[in-house]
Amino acid sequence: MITAASQQILGCNACGLAQKALSVEQKLRCVRCGSHLHFRKPNSISRTWALVIAAYVLIIPANLMPVMATGSLFGTEKDTIFGGVKFLWESNSPVLAIILFCASIVIPFAKLISLTFLLISVQRRSIWKPKFRAQLYRILEAVGRWSMIDVYVATMLTALVQFGHLMSIRAGIGAIAFGSVVILTIFAAKSFDPRLIWEAVDPLMNDEKLAKELHV
Repeated sequence: MITAASQQILGCNACGLAQKALSVEQKLRCVRCGSHLHFRKPNSISRTWALVIAAYVLIIPANLMPVMATGSLFGTEKDTIFGGVKFLWESNSPVLAIILFCASIVIPFAKLISLTFLLISVQRRSIWKPKFRAQLYRILEAVGRWSMIDVYVATMLTALVQFGHLMSIRAGIGAIAFGSVVILTIFAAKSFDPRLIWEAVDPLMNDEKLAKELHV
């Protein structure tokens, strides 16, 4: 299987125009929109690893710390993500509980694990099912935004449910950490270059010098 990069053909990330370079060392701009062109995203693997590791660190307080604190005349109640899922389940709202559980717990963890799998497979130059891994990456990009659902809920409640000194709702530390995790995973998915998946299956890309030049 031959890749476009081994034929010195690259596409513009801004307008999508495919064009041929005279050499891999040549610094190019798109002939249509003038954007800088790269055969591969510069330092894609290292930047993606940095973002993924930071997300792993923040996902712990995101799940253990309260995402919302409700204050009233009867005291202050703090709720974690899992506490919200449990409350919805016990309140005879299983559908909402499942949606919140999937969007706020399953998706973030699945996205981090999937990104880790893609990074390791690319670094090991794995030839295992490249089409499946490319499809997995597209799924990560599509579903990542939905993991912000509980942050949206906390934000809307903070803005709408303010009854003077009788009741107040404010976002907790967990919401800040969780929002940071979602943002980091979105940036990690964007910084990962899915074209790296196909390099290992291209016999022309076995040249280490060529592969190194393409990543500059």
